[in-house]
Amino acid sequence: MRKLKMGIVGLGRLGKKHAENIAFRVPNAELLAVCSIKEDEVEEAQKNWGIPFGYTNFKEMLNNKELEAAFIASSSTEHSKQIELALNAGLHVFSEKPLGITREEVIYIADIINKHKDKKFMLGFMRRFDPSYVYAKKKLDNGEIGKPIYIRCYSIDPISAIDGAIAFSEKSGGLFLDMMIHDLDLSRWFSNSEAKTVFAVGDNYIYPEFEKYDDIDNGAAMIQFNNGTIASFFAGRTSIHGYHIETEIIGTKGTLRIGTIPEKNLVTIFNENGAVRECHEGFLERFEDAYLNELQEFVDCVLEDRKTPVGAFDGLKATEIGYACRKSFATKQIVML
Repeated sequence: MRKLKMGIVGLGRLGKKHAENIAFRVPNAELLAVCSIKEDEVEEAQKNWGIPFGYTNFKEMLNNKELEAAFIASSSTEHSKQIELALNAGLHVFSEKPLGITREEVIYIADIINKHKDKKFMLGFMRRFDPSYVYAKKKLDNGEIGKPIYIRCYSIDPISAIDGAIAFSEKSGGLFLDMMIHDLDLSRWFSNSEAKTVFAVGDNYIYPEFEKYDDIDNGAAMIQFNNGTIASFFAGRTSIHGYHIETEIIGTKGTLRIGTIPEKNLVTIFNENGAVRECHEGFLERFEDAYLNELQEFVDCVLEDRKTPVGAFDGLKATEIGYACRKSFATKQIVML
């Protein structure tokens, strides 16, 4: 079997999950190299997973002529630079979102990606590969709920992860670009349209620590798309009950709901608290299948020379909406796109 030889940069919580998927769960991929600025992470990956090459410098990894593709799972501030370096090194590229953390950066790197037409590029909007979202999209495209009128999205992280959220905030791009951007992308995907007007609000209701990074702990936005579809979004970092991702699409002939109750599994616990259904504890658990499916799709697209389903244009348009949310929040005005 032909295997795509890959190297990954970034071995944090999400990076490790991606690395494990490449190494052990995608049969036509091979994890040939790992890279992190933390030497202990590189050594641990090489020792535990038997990875031949380890680096603490991304440019040095790109000099490895055995590599065919780079997987970028580093901090958001590094994405655009590393995408360009990898493409210039002649590699296919999968990058976690976002494309960049400034509007100028995103426009620039989208242009660079488009100039490398001989290389595959894919952006990590993994919810498009979650089985439930894929199923809902098929129902929608088949006209089973008619024309979409209203889309509602919740993305709320558990409060138990707040320390990591605060520490990451400086390099994340903020709540609208880091958290809400997944739902912004989904709303484009579901509505088959682009945003026209944006209004966003929010505050630090519990954790003023975010203020020094010009960020917030909870925020909301409302958008109208060019085709008339309305969408509202809530993103937060203070969920008491667990990781809560929920989407509702109201159409002219019916309604679709995804994840109404963020159940961990089908087990019900009966105890002194009554009948209890546990919730997902984090995004890695909730979207485990989606992360694997998107990687498999990228590898197949490279090996079969197919166009990737999520590219630079999708990243650019979702980021533009995210920046419009930030601008609206800062100015307290409706932003036209």
